[in-house]
Amino acid sequence: MWQSLRISHLILRLSLAVVFLWAGIDKFFHPDHWMLSAHILTRLAGFIHVSAVSVIYALGVVELLVGLSLVINIFVDFFAFVALALIIFSILSYGFGEAAVTSLGLGGGLLSLVFWPSRNFRG
Repeated sequence: MWQSLRISHLILRLSLAVVFLWAGIDKFFHPDHWMLSAHILTRLAGFIHVSAVSVIYALGVVELLVGLSLVINIFVDFFAFVALALIIFSILSYGFGEAAVTSLGLGGGLLSLVFWPSRNFRG
């Protein structure tokens, strides 16, 4: 049983890591695409007096940190919680649609990591 918990934890972490690493890297290669779909971020950028591209890059850095944390299995609880907060913000910003359903699935995986049994089971 303990081996299956370790393998489950590994599969969950790595599959979520792929999503966050891809999204974080993509924000650096296609910031314009993310700005078009992130109306609230462009408004936030104007409010804090920075460029919208800078906000997209900062979000990309956070997503890369989440992905790296999941890959190397360090500070998983913290970064899973940070990513969960980003997902909740995203759902509240854009409303409930197809993207929100996908985000709910990612959020469920992140919640699983936050509430994973004890450190002794992590592989």
